[in-house]
Amino acid sequence: MMALMVHLKTAADLRGKGDRIAKVTFRGLSFYSRVAENCDEVAHFNEMFRWPIASRLDGNEMLEIQVYNYSKVFSNRLVGTFCMVLQKVAEEGHVELTDTLIDDNNTSIKTSVTIEIRYQSMDGAVGVWSDGEFLDVPDDRDGMFAFETDSLLSGQSHGSGTSPGRSLQGSIPTFRKAGKGVFSAMKLGKIKSSRDDHKKGDEPAVLDLEDLDRKTMRLAGDLDPDTISLASVTAVTTNVSNKRSKPDIKMEPSSGRPVDYQISITVIEARQLIGLNMDPVVCVEIGDDKKYTSMKESTNCPYYNEYFVFDFHVPPDVMFDKIIKLSVIHSKNLLRSGTLVGTFKMDVGTVYSQPEHQFYHKWAIMSDPDDITAGCKGYVKCDIAVVGKGDNIKTPHKANETDEDDLEGNLLLPEGIPAERQWARFYVKIHRAEGLPKMNTSIMANVKKAFIGENRDLVDPYVQVQFAGQKGKTSVQKSSYEPIWNEQVVFTELFPPLCKRMKVQIRDSDKVNDVAIGTHFVDLRKISNDGDKGFLPTLGPAWANMYGSTRHYTLMDEHQDLNEGLGEGVSFRARLLLSIAVEILDTTSPELMSSTEVQVESVSNISESATGKMDEFFLFGSCLEATMIDRKIGDKAISFEITIGNYGNQIDGVSKPLSTKKKKKDGESEEEESELIQNSSEDEADEDGDLVSVSSTPPMKPVITDRNYFHLPYFEKKPCVYIKSWWQDQRRRLYNSNMMDKIADKLEEGLNDVQEIIKTEKAFPERRLRGVLEELSVGCSRFVILANKDLNQAGRTKLDRERLKSCMREMDSMGQQAKQIRTQVKKNTVRDKLKMVQNFLQKLRFLADEPQHSIPDVFIWMMSNNKRIAYARIPSKDILYSIVDEETGKDCGKVKAVFLKLPGKKGFGPAGWTVQAKLELYLWLGLNKQRKDFLNGLPNGFEEIKSAKMDHGLHSVPPVSLVYNMKQVFQLRAHMYQARSLFAADNSGLSDPFARVFFSTHSQVTEILSETLCPTWDQLLVFDDVELFGEASELRDDPPIIVVEIYDQDTVGKAEFIGRTFAKPTIKMCEEYYGPPRFPPQLEYYQIYRGNCTAGELLAAFELLQIGQGGRADLPPLEGPTDSERGPILPVPLGIRPILSRYRIEVLFWGLRDLKRINLAQVDRPRVDIECAGRGVQSVLIQNYKKNPNFSTLVKWFEVDLPENELLHPPLNIRVVDCRAFGRYTLVGTHAVSSLRRFIYSTPDKTSNNWATAGDINTDADPLVRKMDTVVKLDATSDAVVKVDMTEEESDKDKKKKKKKKKGGVEEEDEMDERVLDWWSKYFASIETLKETLRAQETAQAEAEEREDLEIAAEAGDIKPDDLPLKGSKTREKSKEKKSSRDKKKGQAADGSDKRPVKAKVDELMVYNKELESEYGNFEDWLHTFNLYRGKAGDDDEQAMDDDRIVGRFKGSLCMYKLPLSEEITREAGFDPNMGMFQSIPHNDPINVLVRVYVVRAADLHPADINGKADPYVVIKLGKSEVKDKENYISKQLNPVFGKSFDIEATFPMESMLTVSVYDWDLVGTDDLIGETKIDLENRFYSKYRATCGISSNYSLHGYNVWRDPMKPSQILAKLCKDGKIDGPHYGPGGKVKVANRIFLGPTEIENENGLKKQTEEHLALTVLTHWEEIPRVGCKLVPEHVETRPLLNPDKPGIEQGRIEMWVDMFPMDMPAPGPAIDTAPRKPKRYELRVIIWNTDEVKLEDDDYFTGEKSSDIFVRGWLKGQQEDKQDTDVHYHSLTGEGNFNWRFVFPFDYLMAEEKIVISKKESMFSWDETEYKIPPRLTLQVWDADHFSADDFLGAIELDLNRFPRGAKTAKQCSLGMIRNEQELPTISIFKQKRVKGWWPFVARDENDEMELTGKVEAELHLVTAEEAEKSPVGLGRNEPDPLEKPNRPDTSLMWFLGPLKSIRYFIWHNYRWLILKVLGLILLLLMLGVFLYSLPGYLVKKMLGA
Repeated sequence: MMALMVHLKTAADLRGKGDRIAKVTFRGLSFYSRVAENCDEVAHFNEMFRWPIASRLDGNEMLEIQVYNYSKVFSNRLVGTFCMVLQKVAEEGHVELTDTLIDDNNTSIKTSVTIEIRYQSMDGAVGVWSDGEFLDVPDDRDGMFAFETDSLLSGQSHGSGTSPGRSLQGSIPTFRKAGKGVFSAMKLGKIKSSRDDHKKGDEPAVLDLEDLDRKTMRLAGDLDPDTISLASVTAVTTNVSNKRSKPDIKMEPSSGRPVDYQISITVIEARQLIGLNMDPVVCVEIGDDKKYTSMKESTNCPYYNEYFVFDFHVPPDVMFDKIIKLSVIHSKNLLRSGTLVGTFKMDVGTVYSQPEHQFYHKWAIMSDPDDITAGCKGYVKCDIAVVGKGDNIKTPHKANETDEDDLEGNLLLPEGIPAERQWARFYVKIHRAEGLPKMNTSIMANVKKAFIGENRDLVDPYVQVQFAGQKGKTSVQKSSYEPIWNEQVVFTELFPPLCKRMKVQIRDSDKVNDVAIGTHFVDLRKISNDGDKGFLPTLGPAWANMYGSTRHYTLMDEHQDLNEGLGEGVSFRARLLLSIAVEILDTTSPELMSSTEVQVESVSNISESATGKMDEFFLFGSCLEATMIDRKIGDKAISFEITIGNYGNQIDGVSKPLSTKKKKKDGESEEEESELIQNSSEDEADEDGDLVSVSSTPPMKPVITDRNYFHLPYFEKKPCVYIKSWWQDQRRRLYNSNMMDKIADKLEEGLNDVQEIIKTEKAFPERRLRGVLEELSVGCSRFVILANKDLNQAGRTKLDRERLKSCMREMDSMGQQAKQIRTQVKKNTVRDKLKMVQNFLQKLRFLADEPQHSIPDVFIWMMSNNKRIAYARIPSKDILYSIVDEETGKDCGKVKAVFLKLPGKKGFGPAGWTVQAKLELYLWLGLNKQRKDFLNGLPNGFEEIKSAKMDHGLHSVPPVSLVYNMKQVFQLRAHMYQARSLFAADNSGLSDPFARVFFSTHSQVTEILSETLCPTWDQLLVFDDVELFGEASELRDDPPIIVVEIYDQDTVGKAEFIGRTFAKPTIKMCEEYYGPPRFPPQLEYYQIYRGNCTAGELLAAFELLQIGQGGRADLPPLEGPTDSERGPILPVPLGIRPILSRYRIEVLFWGLRDLKRINLAQVDRPRVDIECAGRGVQSVLIQNYKKNPNFSTLVKWFEVDLPENELLHPPLNIRVVDCRAFGRYTLVGTHAVSSLRRFIYSTPDKTSNNWATAGDINTDADPLVRKMDTVVKLDATSDAVVKVDMTEEESDKDKKKKKKKKKGGVEEEDEMDERVLDWWSKYFASIETLKETLRAQETAQAEAEEREDLEIAAEAGDIKPDDLPLKGSKTREKSKEKKSSRDKKKGQAADGSDKRPVKAKVDELMVYNKELESEYGNFEDWLHTFNLYRGKAGDDDEQAMDDDRIVGRFKGSLCMYKLPLSEEITREAGFDPNMGMFQSIPHNDPINVLVRVYVVRAADLHPADINGKADPYVVIKLGKSEVKDKENYISKQLNPVFGKSFDIEATFPMESMLTVSVYDWDLVGTDDLIGETKIDLENRFYSKYRATCGISSNYSLHGYNVWRDPMKPSQILAKLCKDGKIDGPHYGPGGKVKVANRIFLGPTEIENENGLKKQTEEHLALTVLTHWEEIPRVGCKLVPEHVETRPLLNPDKPGIEQGRIEMWVDMFPMDMPAPGPAIDTAPRKPKRYELRVIIWNTDEVKLEDDDYFTGEKSSDIFVRGWLKGQQEDKQDTDVHYHSLTGEGNFNWRFVFPFDYLMAEEKIVISKKESMFSWDETEYKIPPRLTLQVWDADHFSADDFLGAIELDLNRFPRGAKTAKQCSLGMIRNEQELPTISIFKQKRVKGWWPFVARDENDEMELTGKVEAELHLVTAEEAEKSPVGLGRNEPDPLEKPNRPDTSLMWFLGPLKSIRYFIWHNYRWLILKVLGLILLLLMLGVFLYSLPGYLVKKMLGA
């Protein structure tokens, strides 16, 4: 291995002072030196560059060094170039020299460089170059890394000399790869060679072509002559040069077309609804459709489990903007609409972007839109799924949902959105609009003018904003083309909102109906960033451009949809100045408006300069060619008009406002204003004199090209257009966008390459991927450098600044990650890393989409007869010029092939596929100041023709046309070899294809090949004298594209279009040699497109040969027509057509199935014809299709010459014809096998065949080792593990020990008792296992992803390793916590984990959550099914429509191999030469089979009745027999459990397609099909996977797990060994069995139903069968005992699943012993229980009433209870009146009988839904006991005080005393140990009553002492009890204090009691006081008398 090293020392004698950089190029790979800063004459680079090379250094190879003056801002300027031929280096290995540079004109200049070059074989000093990976190269720089692309020719990678440590300044070479194979190297030559490198400093320098040819020649020696480069579209149109850009092949607009969607929503239950004792209903609303659940009475945690389906047929955009609104309404009834509790909104797009397009079992948070301060109003648990056509929804398995109710952890929110969303205001400010179109006819205007006498603008605009289901409108501005609103529309929504788009629409207000003028969508994700350094949504002030229908006003606008924002707008409509801001509300502040109504307020005006300063832009276009103009247009003169905004639009562009003069902006000059408004076609004053814009080409009559197309005869004179326009200068936005787009384009191209390499299985995809990542990281760092210089210009909005910051961050981290991933790309990780890189691509495209518009898009219209016919729309950023190359638009200054299409809906479907016109268009858009470069990109060799009017002869006036005086003549040779997998365009299901090739103004067709989808034309089309204008060398780099269209010839009428593809020819100039490596060219595959769908592939090659002075004689000779039958048709010449070799194709003809009638006649005697590459074979005739549709001769073969290269193999066609009387044949159907690769036979590899014998010694010598293996391999849950090496008794003892250890053993044992176990136990246990494995897979996957992210982040340098892992580990901790709490809940007690393994004792089966077929490759292990098609293919979506075209199926197989075949195979014993490679295949005689179908249950059925339910029953069809289970329909169920088995006898092959359908029973009318599934039993029956009867995991003779197969395991094993010709089985002592030299172990005893043990070999045999895949050569996984889940489909709704059905099928041949009776899978009958609840006492109940007299608080307490869901059985205790302490004594018994399903933990209720229901409906609800405490009132409604709900399966243990009973028992339910009444049977204790207070906090409102006692129905009969305190077993009367009597019965008593009790001190004091007063009174009263008495003398 070798390397070339260049030591660049200095560059001397430089002029001036400055920064210098050098670029060194060898073999097309360039390295840049570092920048030598500020050097005078000498630049010291002193740098080593190293190229590891794989092929020897050739003496003619060149090394090129270019020295540049480096500039940070402008392109680097080339100082000079030094080229050296490496002859001396190759000979001597070491050269040192100093030499001068030469400049552009090849003259020598003073500047010189000094270099040293070494070339040596690699040794330790240089590093190791092995296996294409570049390892440790010691270097003086910091960590040089390898730069890899598909190296030019060496097929190896190159090391690069750029280091990741420094950011690479200056231009970084990116290697543009074109094409897909080795030979694509030719295309690289088309990069402009280095002479104009000074123009574009960062074009990679590429060797001159001569070297390239020479090298390729050298290389061509080692190539397989048949190598082909598979060029898909990307490659063909990948452009290497810089003069042409890539055309887009997908023509049809995909956005506006309606599609089918189905949204299914299951409302399961609601919790924690705010409000007391409510009757809640949930309303589900999508768009305008509303559906309601039933009402649940007096509960705030209702359980609904109701399923709703909404069907839509709308375009995707409309669908994803629809809002899903869930609202909870309280007490709604017929008369009143109810009160809203809370709502939840989300748009459909959010759901669709979830994984699997669904949310499953998530809780939606309800919030009240009228009161935003309130917080959460409750939770609703639901499933939401959105299914588009062709999406399949995987529903997580629904068995019993034990994983309950972690509300916070399962919120209905997308990833990354916080649970606590805040309210926010969204301000949408609407400032003004301009450029509006007329929206009224002028007639009306003239009438008005006559009456009113004033002329008015014909439009009355207003703006409507829609967001999150709400609308706001601005005021209407009457009659104004330039309305000014200055208003803001304010929305109040939760933030972050779950609605992604805001719709802003300008509408025209009209008396009759308002119409949209234009629509603009604002994507909130693009104007905000939710990262750590993110920002809230913000936008503008910025102008939004609106596009829609043409501006010409008509009353009925056919393209009105376009104005509504559906589909691609075809014309500029207006632009609107708007801005958006978001403010998060502080809901605590008092002055907050709490409503969420939309408000409209006025805002202040904004300054002119806010959106950037006005600048003059110049748009130049030149039309170099106009071809492929549709003949339908007619032959009137045609012109092309180019417009930008309203500038250039002559017919209907300008609407001049009349009020200009009135509303002058202050300080703005009169002229500028009119300039802005006026159309550019007015004369504009200009620096260059009067420059008049010319916006359309002169009209010209078209000339006929061929039957379908015209062209315009431009020849050497090419018309030009130019327009001047004024826009705010916001180019920076577009520049950044362009840079990202270019990085993305390059990335996409690279990824396509990698995928192509993987697909074609070429070598080293990982290298190409590393190269791609390299380019990506370089591109990203370059972006960061360039975007950084984006200084604050005027008009930068907040969004501009924030977006720039976040883009730079993103790009930087993406670059780092790309480097990082690059180091991890290995051969085995390519695919994973490819996925990761594809995410980068999406992110880049997302970032590149600029939300703030600036310059409007450019439209090109084809005009004929002054009407607009067809258009093309080109984003202005694509043609925008910048002095920095990366920022320039991808089509700026390049010739682009533009295809015009019909506007709007006309462009849908077939009309949209035909090209209306193809233009070769050159466009340039830039500031008028930068105009000097606008012609630079045009093909050279033209003279400018100025307009005659311009008499100044000003130099700078743009030309009106260009005249090319240089013209080259070419001959084009199109080698049309073949096409494959074409679209079926005829009713026969075939096509009669021919191809039409267009080049320039010429077209030719191939011959028509009839009735084939895979035509091999093998035809050379020669176009003579094709004239192309321009310099020869440029044409060589840049030929125009070739368009190939494929048509289907119809006998009558016009040929029908099949599809189209583009190609680039390989060019040979007259002085070049015609020979390898570039000539003759290779055949390549080109993808054919029809609209947006692929319609096949074309295999062809194209060469363009220049005709020199010598005329055609100099061209390589053409061979004449070789085939006399084909007449003058030239075949593809030998050097180009592939090399063939002899193959034999063997065909196994098995039979035909399900052939439909052809033209109403049945197919009776069909035959199959197989054809491949012109040879073929016919099957024997089936004499009577009805009697036996199988073939009597099984194998036939034919020999054929096929290309050596597998990729070129032609398709193989299977055609079925029906032989009718009189030798007539009718085509029944066809099938094309497009790839034969899977049928290529490879001889079995000897090593693999005998590995067992090699290992044999080992097995016998050390059987212990094997034993260990087997033990380990067994499934961890099965019994075999326990029993291996252990006799039955021991294991039994063990079981007993285990049982003793358990606490509460009795119950446990009882539950697991054999008698209790049935098939359902097995099924539910298996589902649990399935769920656990799924869960484990998910967590493992998540962890792996997290680990990878962490690694990437940690290694990506710039993130400090300690930042990120923290975050990760936090989330991990969190999930751990969640898990642990879940596990605790699951295990019912803290010791749950110990109890869990108990489950393992139930034998399990396999539950597949998909069809069995998908698990076992459709059972096509040797018998393949080929669908036969007939009829035209549908254009809708391929998959959906194809089902209707299937007319039958051919069963058989193919096998192909190269001749001659090795002897060994044919010499094997028992080789039957008649059967060829299909040895040991069963015979296909009819066979009778008993088919037993078990239908377990169905789930998520599509509702069929108006009430949103269905009454399903099962119908089974097989051949003629049909079993209808109509009488056993299940009423009103969408998840019915059928649990049935059906036996049908059938005869294969006549009856082999089993259809299981679910119908909906209707009382009146016919029953509707809900959905059906079809199973091909025959393939299952004959499959080596043995799908006849699944193999159980254990063998037992009785019980629930009885062996179902009539053959015992030992018989099955013996048969398998015999069929597979393998040795065995040999049963040995000690429980061993030997099969094919492998030893298996297992138990040897079995117990019969009486408990007797006997010896058996069955367990051993079964062990082998379960491990059959380990047997060499014949081993494969045998189908286990299973239940499969199959989707139900309805032919009326193709592609959309209508539910799923769980079932399985057993088949038993009738010639074998009969099987036993079917297993009983009947649904479990619920068990009848009685729950007795005794309410003993209450305490601390909230006191509610005030006493009339005393104001004393008291309560009249009673307790109400019911078993959840059955409010009709609610029971109340008597009332404990007047409790003053909250204590109540009841001694009252409730009795609740109920039916309960143990396995599902659900109560089963049957009740009629309404008075009108025909029959009862069964509901299953969780067992929850609700107890409520109430305060009784006489005259008003009772007051609700509090409640508690106990889930009988897991509720907290009651407290021993009232004191210990607290709120904590409810609050910390998760942490507390729980108990189940079904295990404990009897529980007594205290439980808290809770209610929510005003602040929504839980508060304790009482405690209840209750006793729960659960008895079975039998026990209840034996010991009955009375309700309340009645007999039997009465409870004693409670001891209640007297006060509880009503006070008016014993008023005195109670008053005494009250008053004395509470006021005795007061009373005593009062009494004392009264006595005192009395005494005083008496004293005063008696005092005077006494005094008198005294005085008068006593």
